[in-house]
Formats: sequence, C-alpha cells, structure tokens
Amino acid sequence: MINNFFEKLSQMYKTNIIGFWDELYQNPIKLVMLILDISIVLFLAYKLLKLAKDTRAWQLLKGIMLLIIATWGSSILGLNILNYILTSFMTYGVIILIVIFQPELRRALEQLGTSKLTRFFGIDKDLATKTKENIYKIVIAALELSRKKTGALIVIERDIKIKDIINTGILMKAEISPQLLVNIFEPKTPLHDGAVIISENQIMAAACMLPLANDADIAKELGTRHRSGIGISKESDAIVIIVSEETGKISIAKDGTLIADVKEEALKKILIKNVVTDRFVINEKEHKIKWFKHKK
Repeated sequence: MINNFFEKLSQMYKTNIIGFWDELYQNPIKLVMLILDISIVLFLAYKLLKLAKDTRAWQLLKGIMLLIIATWGSSILGLNILNYILTSFMTYGVIILIVIFQPELRRALEQLGTSKLTRFFGIDKDLATKTKENIYKIVIAALELSRKKTGALIVIERDIKIKDIINTGILMKAEISPQLLVNIFEPKTPLHDGAVIISENQIMAAACMLPLANDADIAKELGTRHRSGIGISKESDAIVIIVSEETGKISIAKDGTLIADVKEEALKKILIKNVVTDRFVINEKEHKIKWFKHKK
C-alpha cells in the first residue's frame, strides 16, 4: 500500500505539477491570470471565514473542511470504500448546505442588489460622509444626556493622536450609537466616570482620564469635567463635548477655550465644521490644486 501511495504521488507530480508549470512558462499571461484567480479565491475565503467566525456556522465549516481533507486523503491512500462513501456524501452535501445555510444565503443574495455589497468587499463609505453620520449620532446622544442632566465628557480625536489618553481607559472599539453613548454615562455604571474617546469613527475607549487645565483665568465655578475638557483641548486638537450634571447644559472645549451653553443647531454646525469640513473638504481642495499644478 505504501508503494502504491508513493507511485500515485510521483504520477501526480509528473502529470499535474510539472506539466502545469511548463504550460505557465510557455504562456506567461496564464501566470498573471493564475495569481488573480488565487487572490480572488483567497479574498472570498477570508471574507467567508470572517463572517462565519463566532457564529453557529463556524463549527459546521470546520467539519466540512475535515471531510474535504479526509476525502482527499482516502483517495491518495487508496482507501476506496471510504473514498466512495465520502465522495457520495460530498455530492449530496451541497443540497444539505443549502438547507442549513438558507437564511445566510438569502441574506447574501439580497445584498447583491444593495449598497451592503460594498461593505462585504471592504469598500466602506466615503470617510467624510461616515464621519458626518457619526457626528449626528453623537449630537443625538449629547441632547439626550442634556435632557436627563447626566454628566458626560466626549472627546473627538482629530489629526493629533491621543493614544496615551485612550490607554488610560477601557478599550471598546465599538460602533458609534446614541444608545451606547447614553448608556456609558448612566450614573453608577462601571464606565460612567471619565471620558469617552471617539477615534477612527469608533467609540475607542471609555472611562479615560484627561489632563486638568489649571489656568488662573478659568472660571472657578467650572468643575472637574469642564477643566478636563479644556485641558485635553489645549494639549491636542481634539474637540470635546461636555454635558453638565448640574444644569444639563452642553459646552464645547476647543483649542483651550470653552464655548458654553451650546444649543442643538450650533452644536451640529461647530462639530461638522471642525471635525468634517475643515479636515476633509480642505484636504480634497488641496489635493485638486496639487494635481492641477502637476498637470500644468
């Protein structure tokens, strides 16, 4: 049986592998197409595994991979009966998979006609648009916190990275949502004391410690929350939203200064201008000017 195994390996090597590489050598275009083919298959396999991981389908996929390996191994080793059984099972396995994965397959097919397809392939929304949407979510959360008179401190990172501040808190890397932000600052919850850091369009961390501003010209009636907001806005270009626990009023700290009692429309305009417009639109204009000069 061992001799038969090595004979099959030798025959497969000569007829398939050597012949295949000879064909590629004679026709280099096929090599390019092979690389493209393998890249697409690996990318799709990666996306499939990423979607299936930590779901009930993950264990099933591992079982399927084991069956494929066993079928291939039984063919190489000449275990004909086992190979026949496994091959027959694999033939009908496609129908079994369609039945088992019916909800997942339907969802994937529905996405073919929607914008969700871009998310599947990792082509995310335009960064400025996504940032703008997240700003609106943060505003909704700030207004709700203000209405409930729940103290809050939300730091929006811009171009200067504040990883040292993020490291002082609890890492989250969560999708931005008004409900989550409001829940974080709920009194007597583990994460309510400290600041939330918004970075890379995510709730990056919560319960973070901020540097206090000790300037003599800062009003003495301002509490720790406001002084912290001013402090981080002086040490970086971050924009800070502060909700007063006593009055429910919303303030914004920017460049070491405090804009007090900011209403809804003003809050939106300030955040959109400083977090979206000044960063993305200007950069786009600069890029177009550089491109025009280069073409001239």
